[in-house]
Amino acid sequence: MTMTQLKYAIVLSQSTSIKEAAKKLSISQPGLSASMKELEEELGFQLFDRNNRGIHVTTEGTEFLGYAKQVLGQFELLEKRYTLKEQQRSLFSVSMQHYVFAVHAFIETAKQFPKLQYDFSVYETKTYEVIKDVRDSKSEIGILAYSKTNEKILKNVLKEYQLVFHPLMQREAYIYLWKGHPLAEKEELSLTELSEYPCISFEQDNQSGFHLQEEALGFYNYERTIKTNDRATSMEILAGLNGYAVGTGIASSSVLSGELVSIKLKEEDPLTIGYILRKGCQLSSIARKYIEELATYKEV
Repeated sequence: MTMTQLKYAIVLSQSTSIKEAAKKLSISQPGLSASMKELEEELGFQLFDRNNRGIHVTTEGTEFLGYAKQVLGQFELLEKRYTLKEQQRSLFSVSMQHYVFAVHAFIETAKQFPKLQYDFSVYETKTYEVIKDVRDSKSEIGILAYSKTNEKILKNVLKEYQLVFHPLMQREAYIYLWKGHPLAEKEELSLTELSEYPCISFEQDNQSGFHLQEEALGFYNYERTIKTNDRATSMEILAGLNGYAVGTGIASSSVLSGELVSIKLKEEDPLTIGYILRKGCQLSSIARKYIEELATYKEV
């Protein structure tokens, strides 16, 4: 078993055919097929089902590829950090749910290293992807939250993946409305009052039976919902359809003063927001600085 074979298997799992995978890898189809056959013979089970309709990962293959991605990710980090001939650059990446404060903390962190050569990454993504990115070492730190309704589920997932949650703050639920919304002048709102308007929420994957919503009241039976995966799209829909979003009330002053208003929600389902790390990990100096910036928002 080699790193090359692991890379081939991962790319093949993300493709619809051997032809497509071979093209991505810039190798011949027979060469890719032979490499996968050799790997499967060594493992003693099939990674892929092959038929006229394409190629599909087997149940055993899915489990194997989960470990393979972790191993390859760690290897690529080692290779990039220690063996590439180019001048060594500092690396840091963070994955997060859609929280403006986490972006601001990243900006302030980057400002602390004006002369450093670095490769920094910010991934604003779905809850499960945040967890997976940290588990697989794609990101050193993940920013996410849980509510009373999904606390047990989230903590079980983190325990299974050997991740540790560090709380930063607990926030009550707020409603975001466009400044021209008919209810924008209210001091407090209930979901009943908002029932005729669509609720805008960030789309989440249902991975392995887990439903890891990002907002409070994730299991509430809204009469109208619109799911998006982009912050700018959500803003446009909020304005165009008089929609509303459930959030923490934490947003940049420029956004709240110029485009949105934040109103306390009568229904209670507080969010505990924090960051996750791999258990026992050794953080880079940049990651430690980022945590210091996050701590400026700490309330718990």
